[in-house]
Amino acid sequence: MQPLHLQALLPLQSIMSLLPIVLTLVFFLCVQASSAATTDTILAGQALAISDKLVSKNGRYALGFFETSSKSSQWYLGIWFNRVPKFTSAWVANRDKPIRNTTLLALTISQDGNLVIINRSTKSIIWSTQASITRNSTTAMLLSSGNLVLTNSSNSSQVLWQSFDYPTDTLFPGAKLGWDKVTGLNRRVVSWKSLVDPAAGVYSFELDPSGVNQFLLTTLNSSISYWSSGVWNGKYFASIPEMTGSRQIFRTTFVDNDKEKYMTLNLADETMVTRNLVDVSGRSKMFIWVEGSQDWTMIYAQTKAQCDVYAVCGPFTVCSDNADSHCSCMEGFNITSPDDWELEDRTRGCSRNTPLDCISNKSTTHTTDKFYSLSCVKLPQNAPKVAVAARVSECAKVCLSNCSCTAYSFSDGKCSIWHDELINVRALRCSGPTNSTGETFYLRISAKDFNRSKSNRTKIIIGIATGTGISAVILFVLILLVIIWRNKRKISGRTTDGVQGCNGIVAFRYTDLQLATNKFKDKLGEGGFGSVFKGLIDGSVAVAVKRLDVAYQGEKQFRAEVSSIGAIQHINLVKLVGFCCQGSKRLLVYEHMPNLSLDVHLFRSNTMVLNWTARYQIALGVARGLAYLHDSCRDCILHCDIKPENILLDASFVPKVSDFGMAKLLGRDFSRVLTTMRGTAGYLAPEWISGVPVTPKVDVYSYGMMLLEIISGRRNSGTPCCSCGSIDVYFPVHVAYKLLEGDISCLVDPMLNGDVNLDEAELACKVACWCIQDVEFDRPTMGEVVQILEGLVEIGMPLIPRMLEAMAGSTHSAKS
Repeated sequence: MQPLHLQALLPLQSIMSLLPIVLTLVFFLCVQASSAATTDTILAGQALAISDKLVSKNGRYALGFFETSSKSSQWYLGIWFNRVPKFTSAWVANRDKPIRNTTLLALTISQDGNLVIINRSTKSIIWSTQASITRNSTTAMLLSSGNLVLTNSSNSSQVLWQSFDYPTDTLFPGAKLGWDKVTGLNRRVVSWKSLVDPAAGVYSFELDPSGVNQFLLTTLNSSISYWSSGVWNGKYFASIPEMTGSRQIFRTTFVDNDKEKYMTLNLADETMVTRNLVDVSGRSKMFIWVEGSQDWTMIYAQTKAQCDVYAVCGPFTVCSDNADSHCSCMEGFNITSPDDWELEDRTRGCSRNTPLDCISNKSTTHTTDKFYSLSCVKLPQNAPKVAVAARVSECAKVCLSNCSCTAYSFSDGKCSIWHDELINVRALRCSGPTNSTGETFYLRISAKDFNRSKSNRTKIIIGIATGTGISAVILFVLILLVIIWRNKRKISGRTTDGVQGCNGIVAFRYTDLQLATNKFKDKLGEGGFGSVFKGLIDGSVAVAVKRLDVAYQGEKQFRAEVSSIGAIQHINLVKLVGFCCQGSKRLLVYEHMPNLSLDVHLFRSNTMVLNWTARYQIALGVARGLAYLHDSCRDCILHCDIKPENILLDASFVPKVSDFGMAKLLGRDFSRVLTTMRGTAGYLAPEWISGVPVTPKVDVYSYGMMLLEIISGRRNSGTPCCSCGSIDVYFPVHVAYKLLEGDISCLVDPMLNGDVNLDEAELACKVACWCIQDVEFDRPTMGEVVQILEGLVEIGMPLIPRMLEAMAGSTHSAKS
């Protein structure tokens, strides 16, 4: 709407007579301006101010001006997720041209028909769609898909420009990713520069420029590809077999014709709110908005490891996948820009503390530069010059003779020389059974930094041995204490190895556990992670010793994980007493539970039948234990193997969750163990099959399957109950239908002879059916399960788990 300008030339009487009309017009304009602020369209003559926004008809997306940081005072025009309370940008128009003066800023349609950001005081254009428009009558609209389009006002189907053709870091559902063969337009996703700077970053996700039908993660500056989707085979990309799963969030389409070659991802469920992007660290990630947690949950990522991303830490750094902070500077270097580093912009990497001697003293042929060795690393990928050498010292001489040489390595009689910046040095794990094939890398640094490093190491050694001003008498006392400590270890028949006293965990020798378990003869049970044996410590203390069949972590990391797990204390979690880490042997020592595991009491006819009260309290106790693992520990701990065999009962039948933390202890082989269990466990969530990263909701699913067994006293996959007749119905699906019919008595264990609180039984069945929902964010959290079972929160009727129904071939679907 064009602003209305009143001429100030009328006499006062005329103005007073026009006042009612003026007030009416002002009111009309205010109402129109207010409504325009929430519209999805900008017409010719209208303007979107700094405080206004467009909202798509479905309310999912909004377009307007925003700041990425209150400190920067830089503004951008962009599209964000309107219904997500956590502000999340999805597209930025002026990503490389931030706006600092916003007082007279507006988004409007210019005289040539383009959509522009304009400074209304200077009439200067800050950003424009720059479309080739023959007729200047145009309209801008934010569609429900999140696409901002500029169309012909008389023919809205004629799109003159669209934001989908110019994606930033996010791929919208339905948007094309690929080439327009006619115009040469390359639609690709490019990361932000940092967490607060939407300028084009280092990494992109795009169609292979060589013409192969695959997508690549690449670096923009060097065009180096570090991940490939694999070739499209008509159904899925070769490196993403997860696309073939029965439960897919997106339907993928790949088109290759005379005009275009592109891929689109369309939501299978339009109610989902998803986010696909290439983040600042160079990984392609997929998120789903979870209302329960009010946050984005990552469900997929490529590359799998952060250090697989090319040059993710910048020059003169070492990347480690096993550290909390992936990137660290090499010896003799410091972070070039700490502020950028904190915002995950590490492109500048690290810089030398002291220039090399050969650079500072160019007139001399002699150099005092030294070499610092980095062992167990994967060498940089930039091709080095190779020379034949008989020994390491010859390599050093070759490197020192050239001032541009920054490092060398020696292997198999060959000398590899690196010049200038060092990129992509990666730390490997070279201890324990994994024994990665790392190499030693010799980094050239100044003598000053080398001596400082050597001095620091010496100070550490001296500090440990003597301390500041330590006398020979104190040193003698320390030696005496060590002798006494060793004697105590021999007497007690166990060793602390630096772990006892930290959370009270005891480090046992393997021979002592052999003796305690009578050479592992009294087996209590066997699971996917290993066998459990009964033992006696000091001849009287009963323990359960779990011998892990697969654990490929190094000793140091295994001890660290044991220490962290040992610190977890909860009435519904089995207490870890100690461990053994000797050579390749890994054993865990737990407190012994006299009433064995839950499966013994549910499925064996020769044991005591648990009454309903005991069962309900066991279900509640297990839920409390899992809620503690998920929400109350320093790090969220996933159990990943909840089943009756892993629920132990103490003398008072209080349930104790065992085997928690196995994902941390088993390291890289954990997924293989779970894979071997898929055929028989019956408790694994669909996420394991689809291959997406798992969340605490996998434990919720397993808990729901186990809760059904607690209610019924039977295996879920066993024969159907008597009231089902001859129809073979998968029991979890049968429970869902019986809930709808209001018939609970058929579902409860007949061994209870009707002595059941049916209200509690119905509540437990509802909880179980909600827990086993196909889509993970439809499931409650374990904290919510506790509140429901305690009667603090009401719960509605669950949906039928359709995936389970389809897998089981239930006949209920035909009846309904």
